[in-house]
Amino acid sequence: MLNAARDLGRVHDIASVLIRYGFGSFVRGLGMGKALERAGRVLHWQHVEDYVQLDTPQRVRRVLEELGPTFIKLGQILATRVDLFSPQYIAEFEKLQDQVPPMHFDELLPQLEEDLGGRIDEFFSHVETQPLAAASIAQVHKAALKDGTPVILKIRRPGLRKIIEADLRLLHRLVDIAESESPEFRRFHPKEVLRQFNQSLRRELDLAAECRNAERVAANLADDLNIKIPSVYWQWTCERLNVQEYIQGIQGRDLAAVDQAGLDRKLLADRGTQAVIKMIMEDGFFHADPHAGNVFYLEDNKLAFIDFGMVGRLTEERREQVVSLLYGMTNHLPTKVAEILEDWSDNIHTDEQMLTIDLEAFVDQYSSLALKDLSLTGMMSDLMAILRDHKLILPADLALLVKAYITLDGLGRHLNPEFNTLVFTAPYLHKIMMERYRPEAIAKRGWRNLVSIADLLSSLPKDLRKLLRASRKGAIQVDITVRRLDHYVSTMDNAISRLTMGIVTAALIIGSSIIMTVKGGPEIFGLPAFGFLGYSFATIGGIWLLFSIWKSGQ
Repeated sequence: MLNAARDLGRVHDIASVLIRYGFGSFVRGLGMGKALERAGRVLHWQHVEDYVQLDTPQRVRRVLEELGPTFIKLGQILATRVDLFSPQYIAEFEKLQDQVPPMHFDELLPQLEEDLGGRIDEFFSHVETQPLAAASIAQVHKAALKDGTPVILKIRRPGLRKIIEADLRLLHRLVDIAESESPEFRRFHPKEVLRQFNQSLRRELDLAAECRNAERVAANLADDLNIKIPSVYWQWTCERLNVQEYIQGIQGRDLAAVDQAGLDRKLLADRGTQAVIKMIMEDGFFHADPHAGNVFYLEDNKLAFIDFGMVGRLTEERREQVVSLLYGMTNHLPTKVAEILEDWSDNIHTDEQMLTIDLEAFVDQYSSLALKDLSLTGMMSDLMAILRDHKLILPADLALLVKAYITLDGLGRHLNPEFNTLVFTAPYLHKIMMERYRPEAIAKRGWRNLVSIADLLSSLPKDLRKLLRASRKGAIQVDITVRRLDHYVSTMDNAISRLTMGIVTAALIIGSSIIMTVKGGPEIFGLPAFGFLGYSFATIGGIWLLFSIWKSGQ
């Protein structure tokens, strides 16, 4: 629930930004662009003419930018939901840069020394007060241990948790309001997206969790000598601070430096992709944002991955489903693909026949191409378009997987224009499919199913007794929910209220007209008092009625 004393100012800020941008297409759809410009000039909004010219995705992105760190993070989560938003929205969300003005080091120092348990010069021989990077959650400073070892200090911004908690309360309330008022908004599954965002943001607030993620990935890739993960100094790491090894290398976006250092771009792309595909397909725990900014290139064509604040997790069952999906896509099995997608979605009203037809056309389009000619980004974009057309959504873990694949494909093509992620995925698909149908694996699955059936049968008498007991006590209830009935009830209520006011207003006009013909009695302005009052109330009622009709737009 919102706390008025704490959140009222923030509510005002959010409302002001939303009103200023006019809800994008809503303003243009009502032909209010010129009116918005005039209102902006009166209220001294800057560049409001530019706001009117922006398309809807641009408006949404600008709103998120202006609302600050929490909403920028929300936009970054929305950028992973390629199953919900069109490429135009995704492109705008990806422009949301988590770069904010750095805090002065003196503002961080009290919290830093509190977390260290003493003065910084007791632990570090040197700390650079100018940050290497500054984001909404934390900023990074380079330092040196007493023995001269270079490290980085990632320090969470002081007082951040209270701000984020307030924004999350507001977001939950805004989602409730938007869902009740806009049927179109519900197709984006805002509550599910907000739940994903809530979890992601709370994990990111815990800087120690990022280090645990890094160590887990490092353990999974321990046999790959071409991949470097920064080590963690746990003696100084906590929720608001982490201390990690400083990586000295070439930043992933600096291709000129890569060429100048004589590194092999193709080999770098191959090694990086192999590592991420292994994380996804074998380990089920992967870096969910492997873009060039989170990669460093090292000597001998090695790579280092950093920033494990956003990671994806896939259960063994989910990995098997992903493999089946990719296998069906590359082996002309549209019915199998449709079954998996429907299992993942909560939309029970899908037209299965039309979905299968669309998927068969999709599979036909790509099955005739050689693996080296397939474009993962193109395939995923087309598949996500089909999902959106049929109002199917992916679970959050799979949305992260799709996003990671597309980002990885972009990283590979950034290094090597001829790069193809599917070439690296195919051997893993073949290996997993072969292992799935080994006699031992089949026997293991069969035994697991038998145990589940045995458990179900053994608990059946007890469950039946509970059901009968509840039935005798009248404790079994059947709830029937008519979706959107509340909307129609509200609409009917408003209509009846306007009708009643119209009748009362008409009665006042007729009654006052009759009174006006009667002589004698008190007068106001030379008119019979009761007739004058009746006309006055009728005028007020008429104005309210016209305003209500205009406001409803109906």
